[in-house]
Amino acid sequence: MEQNIFHLQYAMDTFYFLVCGALVMWMAAGFSMLEAGLVRSKNTTEILTKNIALYSISCIMYLVVGYDIMYGGGVLLSGIETVDADAVLKDFAAREDGFTGGAIYSSASDFFFQVVFVATAMSIVSGAVAERMKLWAFLAFTVVLTGFIYPMEGGWTWGGNAVFGLYTLGDLGFSDFAGSGIVHMAGAAAALAGVLLLGARKGKYTADGRVNAIPGANLPLATLGTFILWMGWFGFNGGSVLKLGDIGNSHSVAMVFLNTNAAAAGGAVAALVLAKILFKKADLTMALNGALAGLVAITAEPSTPTALQATIFGALGGVIVVFSIIGLDKLRIDDPVGAISVHGVVGLFGLLLVPVTNTGASFSGQLIGAATIFGWVFVTSFIVWFALKATMGIRVSEEEEYEGVDKSDCGLEAYPEFTRG
Repeated sequence: MEQNIFHLQYAMDTFYFLVCGALVMWMAAGFSMLEAGLVRSKNTTEILTKNIALYSISCIMYLVVGYDIMYGGGVLLSGIETVDADAVLKDFAAREDGFTGGAIYSSASDFFFQVVFVATAMSIVSGAVAERMKLWAFLAFTVVLTGFIYPMEGGWTWGGNAVFGLYTLGDLGFSDFAGSGIVHMAGAAAALAGVLLLGARKGKYTADGRVNAIPGANLPLATLGTFILWMGWFGFNGGSVLKLGDIGNSHSVAMVFLNTNAAAAGGAVAALVLAKILFKKADLTMALNGALAGLVAITAEPSTPTALQATIFGALGGVIVVFSIIGLDKLRIDDPVGAISVHGVVGLFGLLLVPVTNTGASFSGQLIGAATIFGWVFVTSFIVWFALKATMGIRVSEEEEYEGVDKSDCGLEAYPEFTRG
Protein backbone atom coordinates (compact mmCIF):
# COMPACT_ATOMS: atom_id res chain seq x y z
CA MET A 1 0.00 0.00 0.00
CA GLU A 2 2.77 2.46 0.96
CA GLN A 3 4.62 1.65 -2.25
CA ASN A 4 1.54 2.46 -4.34
CA ILE A 5 1.10 5.75 -2.49
CA PHE A 6 4.73 6.61 -3.13
CA HIS A 7 4.46 5.92 -6.86
CA LEU A 8 1.30 8.01 -7.11
CA GLN A 9 2.82 10.92 -5.20
CA TYR A 10 5.99 10.77 -7.30
CA ALA A 11 3.93 10.85 -10.49
CA MET A 12 1.73 13.72 -9.27
CA ASP A 13 4.63 15.88 -8.07
CA THR A 14 6.62 15.29 -11.25
CA PHE A 15 3.64 16.01 -13.50
CA TYR A 16 2.78 19.16 -11.52
CA PHE A 17 6.37 20.37 -11.79
CA LEU A 18 6.39 19.82 -15.55
CA VAL A 19 3.07 21.58 -16.12
CA CYS A 20 4.19 24.57 -14.06
CA GLY A 21 7.45 24.65 -16.02
CA ALA A 22 5.46 24.69 -19.25
CA LEU A 23 3.43 27.63 -17.93
CA VAL A 24 6.64 29.52 -17.14
CA MET A 25 7.97 28.68 -20.59
CA TRP A 26 4.81 30.27 -22.04
CA MET A 27 5.86 33.49 -20.33
CA ALA A 28 8.45 33.76 -23.12
CA ALA A 29 5.51 34.36 -25.45
CA GLY A 30 4.18 36.95 -23.01
CA PHE A 31 7.45 38.88 -22.96
CA SER A 32 7.62 38.68 -26.75
CA MET A 33 4.13 40.11 -27.23
CA LEU A 34 4.51 42.73 -24.51
CA GLU A 35 7.79 44.02 -25.92
CA ALA A 36 6.60 43.83 -29.54
CA GLY A 37 3.62 45.95 -28.55
CA LEU A 38 5.61 48.59 -26.68
CA VAL A 39 8.34 49.20 -29.27
CA ARG A 40 7.88 51.08 -32.55
CA SER A 41 6.80 49.04 -35.57
CA LYS A 42 10.20 49.42 -37.25
CA ASN A 43 11.81 47.41 -34.41
CA THR A 44 9.24 44.62 -34.03
CA THR A 45 10.94 41.82 -35.96
CA GLU A 46 14.21 42.37 -34.12
CA ILE A 47 12.59 42.25 -30.67
CA LEU A 48 10.84 39.01 -31.59
CA THR A 49 14.11 37.55 -32.91
CA LYS A 50 15.81 38.48 -29.63
CA ASN A 51 13.15 36.70 -27.60
CA ILE A 52 13.16 33.43 -29.52
CA ALA A 53 16.98 33.44 -29.60
CA LEU A 54 17.48 34.32 -25.93
CA TYR A 55 15.13 31.54 -24.83
CA SER A 56 17.00 29.00 -26.94
CA ILE A 57 20.45 30.20 -25.83
CA SER A 58 19.33 30.17 -22.18
CA CYS A 59 18.23 26.55 -22.45
CA ILE A 60 21.51 25.48 -24.05
CA MET A 61 23.80 27.40 -21.67
CA TYR A 62 21.98 26.20 -18.56
CA LEU A 63 22.17 22.65 -19.90
CA VAL A 64 25.87 22.88 -20.69
CA VAL A 65 27.15 24.64 -17.57
CA GLY A 66 24.57 26.73 -15.68
CA TYR A 67 22.76 23.98 -13.77
CA ASP A 68 26.07 22.49 -12.67
CA ILE A 69 27.25 25.85 -11.29
CA MET A 70 23.97 26.49 -9.50
CA TYR A 71 23.25 23.06 -8.02
CA GLY A 72 26.40 21.02 -8.60
CA GLY A 73 24.87 18.49 -10.97
CA GLY A 74 25.93 18.23 -14.60
CA VAL A 75 23.23 17.40 -17.12
CA LEU A 76 24.61 17.52 -20.65
CA LEU A 77 27.38 14.92 -20.31
CA SER A 78 26.37 12.90 -17.26
CA GLY A 79 22.65 13.06 -17.98
CA ILE A 80 19.82 12.57 -15.49
CA GLU A 81 20.17 9.42 -13.48
CA THR A 82 17.60 6.69 -13.97
CA VAL A 83 15.26 6.48 -10.99
CA ASP A 84 15.69 3.46 -8.74
CA ALA A 85 12.15 3.31 -7.35
CA ASP A 86 12.96 0.83 -4.59
CA ALA A 87 15.93 2.86 -3.34
CA VAL A 88 13.98 6.11 -3.30
CA LEU A 89 11.06 4.39 -1.58
CA LYS A 90 13.32 3.10 1.20
CA ASP A 91 14.89 6.55 1.61
CA PHE A 92 11.57 8.28 2.11
CA ALA A 93 10.15 5.51 4.29
CA ALA A 94 13.12 5.97 6.65
CA ARG A 95 12.49 9.70 7.06
CA GLU A 96 10.69 11.01 10.13
CA ASP A 97 8.13 12.86 8.02
CA GLY A 98 7.42 9.82 5.82
CA PHE A 99 5.71 10.78 2.59
CA THR A 100 4.33 14.13 3.75
CA GLY A 101 7.59 16.06 3.92
CA GLY A 102 9.86 17.08 1.07
CA ALA A 103 8.98 16.97 -2.59
CA ILE A 104 9.36 13.73 -4.52
CA TYR A 105 9.87 14.32 -8.23
CA SER A 106 12.11 13.47 -11.17
CA SER A 107 15.37 15.39 -11.27
CA ALA A 108 14.77 15.92 -14.99
CA SER A 109 11.62 17.87 -14.13
CA ASP A 110 13.64 19.96 -11.69
CA PHE A 111 16.08 20.91 -14.44
CA PHE A 112 13.23 21.83 -16.78
CA PHE A 113 11.55 23.99 -14.15
CA GLN A 114 14.82 25.77 -13.33
CA VAL A 115 15.85 26.44 -16.93
CA VAL A 116 12.69 28.39 -17.76
CA PHE A 117 13.44 30.71 -14.82
CA VAL A 118 16.83 31.48 -16.34
CA ALA A 119 15.16 32.48 -19.60
CA THR A 120 12.74 34.72 -17.70
CA ALA A 121 15.61 36.65 -16.12
CA MET A 122 17.16 37.23 -19.55
CA SER A 123 13.82 38.27 -21.08
CA ILE A 124 13.73 41.20 -18.67
CA VAL A 125 16.91 42.58 -20.23
CA SER A 126 15.50 42.41 -23.75
CA GLY A 127 12.84 45.10 -23.39
CA ALA A 128 15.00 47.57 -21.48
CA VAL A 129 17.66 47.77 -24.21
CA ALA A 130 15.20 47.68 -27.11
CA GLU A 131 15.39 49.77 -30.28
CA ARG A 132 19.07 50.73 -30.17
CA MET A 133 21.17 47.69 -29.23
CA LYS A 134 22.97 45.46 -31.71
CA LEU A 135 21.34 42.05 -31.91
CA TRP A 136 24.55 40.02 -31.77
CA ALA A 137 25.96 42.01 -28.87
CA PHE A 138 22.76 41.23 -26.96
CA LEU A 139 23.01 37.53 -27.78
CA ALA A 140 26.67 37.46 -26.71
CA PHE A 141 25.64 38.90 -23.35
CA THR A 142 22.90 36.27 -23.11
CA VAL A 143 25.53 33.54 -23.22
CA VAL A 144 27.36 34.99 -20.20
CA LEU A 145 24.32 35.87 -18.10
CA THR A 146 22.59 32.52 -18.49
CA GLY A 147 25.72 30.40 -18.35
CA PHE A 148 27.54 32.11 -15.48
CA ILE A 149 26.17 35.30 -13.88
CA TYR A 150 22.68 34.03 -13.02
CA PRO A 151 23.76 30.50 -11.97
CA MET A 152 26.30 31.96 -9.54
CA GLU A 153 23.79 34.09 -7.63
CA GLY A 154 21.19 31.33 -7.95
CA GLY A 155 23.63 28.98 -6.24
CA TRP A 156 24.08 31.44 -3.38
CA THR A 157 20.32 31.64 -2.83
CA TRP A 158 18.29 28.62 -3.94
CA GLY A 159 21.39 26.44 -4.20
CA GLY A 160 22.40 27.15 -0.59
CA ASN A 161 26.05 27.83 -1.48
CA ALA A 162 28.12 30.29 0.57
CA VAL A 163 28.74 33.66 -1.09
CA PHE A 164 32.43 33.46 -2.10
CA GLY A 165 32.77 31.08 0.84
CA LEU A 166 32.04 33.90 3.31
CA TYR A 167 28.39 33.64 4.37
CA THR A 168 25.21 31.75 3.56
CA LEU A 169 22.19 33.92 2.82
CA GLY A 170 19.75 31.39 4.25
CA ASP A 171 21.52 31.47 7.60
CA LEU A 172 21.13 35.27 7.65
CA GLY A 173 17.36 35.06 7.31
CA PHE A 174 17.07 35.62 3.57
CA SER A 175 14.03 34.18 1.82
CA ASP A 176 12.82 34.51 -1.75
CA PHE A 177 10.06 32.00 -2.44
CA ALA A 178 9.83 32.25 -6.23
CA GLY A 179 12.34 34.89 -7.28
CA SER A 180 11.41 38.55 -6.80
CA GLY A 181 15.11 39.14 -6.27
CA ILE A 182 16.80 36.02 -7.63
CA VAL A 183 15.08 36.25 -11.02
CA HIS A 184 13.40 39.63 -11.44
CA MET A 185 15.74 42.03 -9.67
CA ALA A 186 18.70 40.15 -11.14
CA GLY A 187 17.36 40.63 -14.66
CA ALA A 188 16.73 44.30 -13.96
CA ALA A 189 20.26 44.78 -12.58
CA ALA A 190 21.72 43.35 -15.79
CA ALA A 191 19.38 45.56 -17.82
CA LEU A 192 20.34 48.70 -15.87
CA ALA A 193 24.05 48.08 -16.46
CA GLY A 194 23.40 47.76 -20.18
CA VAL A 195 21.15 50.81 -20.39
CA LEU A 196 23.69 53.04 -18.61
CA LEU A 197 26.37 52.15 -21.15
CA LEU A 198 23.99 52.13 -24.10
CA GLY A 199 22.36 55.53 -23.60
CA ALA A 200 18.86 56.69 -24.47
CA ARG A 201 17.07 56.45 -27.79
CA LYS A 202 17.46 59.45 -30.08
CA GLY A 203 14.80 62.04 -29.39
CA LYS A 204 13.71 60.58 -26.05
CA TYR A 205 15.17 63.44 -24.00
CA THR A 206 15.72 67.03 -25.06
CA ALA A 207 18.54 69.39 -24.12
CA ASP A 208 16.19 71.48 -21.98
CA GLY A 209 15.20 68.48 -19.86
CA ARG A 210 11.89 67.52 -21.45
CA VAL A 211 10.85 63.88 -21.85
CA ASN A 212 9.30 62.92 -25.18
CA ALA A 213 6.92 60.00 -25.07
CA ILE A 214 7.66 57.36 -27.72
CA PRO A 215 4.46 55.31 -27.92
CA GLY A 216 4.44 51.61 -28.74
CA ALA A 217 3.14 50.38 -32.05
CA ASN A 218 0.61 47.78 -30.93
CA LEU A 219 -1.15 48.08 -27.58
CA PRO A 220 -3.42 45.07 -28.26
CA LEU A 221 -0.25 42.95 -28.48
CA ALA A 222 1.09 44.51 -25.29
CA THR A 223 -2.17 43.70 -23.49
CA LEU A 224 -2.14 40.13 -24.79
CA GLY A 225 1.44 39.78 -23.60
CA THR A 226 0.47 40.97 -20.13
CA PHE A 227 -2.35 38.45 -19.87
CA ILE A 228 -0.02 35.66 -21.02
CA LEU A 229 2.50 36.67 -18.36
CA TRP A 230 -0.27 36.82 -15.76
CA MET A 231 -1.30 33.27 -16.64
CA GLY A 232 2.29 32.01 -16.74
CA TRP A 233 2.90 33.47 -13.29
CA PHE A 234 0.65 30.81 -11.77
CA GLY A 235 3.28 28.29 -12.82
CA PHE A 236 6.08 30.60 -11.75
CA ASN A 237 4.80 30.97 -8.19
CA GLY A 238 2.69 27.83 -7.93
CA GLY A 239 5.45 25.54 -9.12
CA SER A 240 7.78 26.97 -6.49
CA VAL A 241 5.77 25.12 -3.83
CA LEU A 242 7.61 22.15 -5.39
CA LYS A 243 4.96 19.51 -4.74
CA LEU A 244 1.24 18.78 -4.84
CA GLY A 245 0.85 15.22 -3.57
CA ASP A 246 -0.47 15.80 -0.04
CA ILE A 247 -3.18 17.86 1.66
CA GLY A 248 -0.93 20.54 3.19
CA ASN A 249 0.95 21.34 0.00
CA SER A 250 -2.19 21.21 -2.13
CA HIS A 251 -3.68 23.91 0.09
CA SER A 252 -0.45 25.90 -0.18
CA VAL A 253 -0.61 25.71 -3.97
CA ALA A 254 -4.20 26.96 -3.92
CA MET A 255 -3.25 29.91 -1.68
CA VAL A 256 -0.31 30.78 -3.93
CA PHE A 257 -2.58 30.85 -6.98
CA LEU A 258 -5.15 32.96 -5.12
CA ASN A 259 -2.59 35.45 -3.83
CA THR A 260 -0.79 35.71 -7.16
CA ASN A 261 -4.02 36.61 -8.92
CA ALA A 262 -5.10 39.04 -6.19
CA ALA A 263 -1.77 40.89 -6.24
CA ALA A 264 -1.87 41.32 -10.02
CA ALA A 265 -5.39 42.70 -9.87
CA GLY A 266 -4.48 45.08 -7.05
CA GLY A 267 -1.44 46.32 -8.96
CA ALA A 268 -3.39 46.96 -12.17
CA VAL A 269 -6.17 48.92 -10.46
CA ALA A 270 -3.81 50.96 -8.28
CA ALA A 271 -1.63 51.95 -11.24
CA LEU A 272 -4.66 52.85 -13.35
CA VAL A 273 -6.15 55.04 -10.63
CA LEU A 274 -2.82 56.74 -9.93
CA ALA A 275 -2.33 57.40 -13.65
CA LYS A 276 -5.74 59.04 -13.77
CA ILE A 277 -4.81 61.26 -10.82
CA LEU A 278 -1.40 62.21 -12.20
CA PHE A 279 -2.07 62.41 -15.93
CA LYS A 280 -5.86 62.90 -16.02
CA LYS A 281 -6.02 59.89 -18.34
CA ALA A 282 -6.52 56.14 -17.90
CA ASP A 283 -3.07 55.13 -19.14
CA LEU A 284 -3.19 51.54 -20.42
CA THR A 285 0.58 51.06 -20.33
CA MET A 286 0.66 52.02 -16.66
CA ALA A 287 -2.17 49.56 -15.94
CA LEU A 288 -0.25 46.79 -17.72
CA ASN A 289 2.95 47.54 -15.82
CA GLY A 290 0.90 47.82 -12.62
CA ALA A 291 -0.39 44.28 -13.05
CA LEU A 292 3.13 43.00 -13.65
CA ALA A 293 4.42 44.99 -10.67
CA GLY A 294 1.79 43.35 -8.47
CA LEU A 295 2.95 39.96 -9.68
CA VAL A 296 6.61 40.76 -9.00
CA ALA A 297 5.78 42.13 -5.53
CA ILE A 298 4.03 38.93 -4.41
CA THR A 299 6.57 36.55 -5.97
CA ALA A 300 9.02 36.71 -3.05
CA GLU A 301 6.38 35.29 -0.67
CA PRO A 302 2.99 34.29 -2.12
CA SER A 303 2.18 31.51 0.35
CA THR A 304 1.93 33.23 3.75
CA PRO A 305 -0.10 36.46 3.15
CA THR A 306 -3.87 36.51 3.33
CA ALA A 307 -5.75 37.38 0.14
CA LEU A 308 -6.33 40.91 1.47
CA GLN A 309 -2.65 41.36 2.25
CA ALA A 310 -1.72 40.07 -1.21
CA THR A 311 -4.07 42.57 -2.84
CA ILE A 312 -2.58 45.41 -0.78
CA PHE A 313 0.98 44.30 -1.57
CA GLY A 314 0.12 44.21 -5.26
CA ALA A 315 -1.51 47.64 -5.10
CA LEU A 316 1.56 49.09 -3.42
CA GLY A 317 3.68 47.57 -6.19
CA GLY A 318 1.39 49.21 -8.77
CA VAL A 319 1.83 52.61 -7.14
CA ILE A 320 5.60 52.21 -6.83
CA VAL A 321 6.05 51.26 -10.47
CA VAL A 322 4.29 54.40 -11.73
CA PHE A 323 6.50 56.68 -9.66
CA SER A 324 9.58 54.63 -10.59
CA ILE A 325 8.92 54.95 -14.34
CA ILE A 326 8.49 58.72 -13.94
CA GLY A 327 11.61 58.92 -11.76
CA LEU A 328 13.84 56.99 -14.17
CA ASP A 329 12.76 59.29 -17.00
CA LYS A 330 13.79 62.28 -14.89
CA LEU A 331 17.17 60.60 -14.45
CA ARG A 332 17.27 60.13 -18.27
CA ILE A 333 17.42 56.35 -17.98
CA ASP A 334 15.56 55.18 -21.07
CA ASP A 335 13.64 51.93 -20.60
CA PRO A 336 11.09 51.48 -23.43
CA VAL A 337 8.98 48.88 -21.60
CA GLY A 338 9.49 49.86 -17.94
CA ALA A 339 11.33 46.61 -17.17
CA ILE A 340 13.81 48.11 -14.70
CA SER A 341 10.98 49.65 -12.68
CA VAL A 342 8.70 46.60 -12.79
CA HIS A 343 11.28 43.94 -12.10
CA GLY A 344 14.04 45.86 -10.32
CA VAL A 345 12.47 48.47 -8.07
CA VAL A 346 9.38 46.39 -7.32
CA GLY A 347 11.52 43.25 -7.07
CA LEU A 348 13.41 44.87 -4.18
CA PHE A 349 10.11 45.95 -2.65
CA GLY A 350 8.85 42.37 -2.87
CA LEU A 351 11.90 41.10 -0.98
CA LEU A 352 11.34 43.64 1.79
CA LEU A 353 7.71 42.54 2.15
CA VAL A 354 8.63 38.94 3.03
CA PRO A 355 9.24 39.44 6.80
CA VAL A 356 5.81 41.08 7.13
CA THR A 357 4.10 37.69 6.82
CA ASN A 358 6.96 35.18 7.04
CA THR A 359 8.53 35.05 10.50
CA GLY A 360 11.38 32.91 9.17
CA ALA A 361 12.81 35.87 7.28
CA SER A 362 14.42 39.03 8.64
CA PHE A 363 14.69 42.54 7.19
CA SER A 364 18.46 42.50 7.64
CA GLY A 365 18.70 39.17 5.84
CA GLN A 366 16.52 40.48 3.00
CA LEU A 367 18.66 43.61 2.63
CA ILE A 368 21.91 41.64 2.62
CA GLY A 369 20.48 39.19 0.12
CA ALA A 370 19.21 41.97 -2.13
CA ALA A 371 22.57 43.75 -1.98
CA THR A 372 24.39 40.52 -2.80
CA ILE A 373 22.21 39.74 -5.80
CA PHE A 374 22.13 43.27 -7.18
CA GLY A 375 25.82 43.94 -6.55
CA TRP A 376 26.99 40.72 -8.19
CA VAL A 377 24.73 40.93 -11.24
CA PHE A 378 25.18 44.66 -11.83
CA VAL A 379 28.97 44.67 -11.52
CA THR A 380 29.58 41.55 -13.60
CA SER A 381 27.03 42.63 -16.21
CA PHE A 382 28.60 46.08 -16.45
CA ILE A 383 32.00 44.48 -17.07
CA VAL A 384 30.59 42.24 -19.81
CA TRP A 385 28.63 45.07 -21.45
CA PHE A 386 31.74 47.29 -21.30
CA ALA A 387 33.88 44.59 -22.91
CA LEU A 388 31.31 44.13 -25.67
CA LYS A 389 31.14 47.89 -26.21
CA ALA A 390 34.92 48.12 -26.50
CA THR A 391 35.16 45.23 -28.97
CA MET A 392 32.14 44.67 -31.21
CA GLY A 393 30.12 47.69 -30.08
CA ILE A 394 26.67 47.49 -28.51
CA ARG A 395 24.78 50.35 -30.17
CA VAL A 396 23.55 50.56 -33.76
CA SER A 397 24.38 53.58 -35.89
CA GLU A 398 22.16 56.68 -35.96
CA GLU A 399 21.00 55.79 -39.45
CA GLU A 400 20.09 52.23 -38.43
CA GLU A 401 18.23 53.51 -35.38
CA TYR A 402 16.32 56.02 -37.51
CA GLU A 403 15.33 53.42 -40.11
CA GLY A 404 14.67 50.74 -37.51
CA VAL A 405 16.76 47.75 -36.53
CA ASP A 406 14.40 45.36 -38.32
CA LYS A 407 16.08 46.19 -41.63
CA SER A 408 19.68 46.35 -40.44
CA ASP A 409 19.65 43.31 -38.15
CA CYS A 410 16.99 41.05 -39.61
CA GLY A 411 16.29 42.19 -43.17
CA LEU A 412 12.57 41.79 -42.50
CA GLU A 413 9.78 44.14 -41.55
CA ALA A 414 6.96 43.09 -39.27
CA TYR A 415 4.39 45.21 -41.08
CA PRO A 416 5.73 45.64 -44.66
CA GLU A 417 2.39 46.54 -46.19
CA PHE A 418 2.21 49.66 -44.04
CA THR A 419 5.69 50.98 -44.83
CA ARG A 420 6.19 50.33 -48.52
CA GLY A 421 4.72 52.36 -51.34
